[in-house]
Amino acid sequence: MAASQEDELAILRAQRLQSMQEQLANQAQTQLAAEEHAQQQAAHAANLDGLLRKFLTPEARSRLARIAMVDPSRAQSIKENIVTLCQSGDLSAPVSDASLKSMLSQQSKSRSNASIRRI
Repeated sequence: MAASQEDELAILRAQRLQSMQEQLANQAQTQLAAEEHAQQQAAHAANLDGLLRKFLTPEARSRLARIAMVDPSRAQSIKENIVTLCQSGDLSAPVSDASLKSMLSQQSKSRSNASIRRI
């Protein structure tokens, strides 16, 4: 009877060890995927910043940096929009601070045109 209990205990230990090893392998894969994603995002951001150095004047880059401090997601969309417009030829490089201001005012007007209805 003691031998069968020891066998059952050994089987349970082996199962537990296998489940722990599988869990560690899954965690390692998840962490690796997260690290790869972070590296891709960093490379994209570096590429975007390099292009913006060519397309924006220092004053416009400074304004965009201040916007990024307040609303990073909006600044990111503005950066991508500027790079897309400059690469397609719709916007002449370098973009000055005044033209960046006009782009921002056009975007904010379209955002503020929402109507408010009272019920």
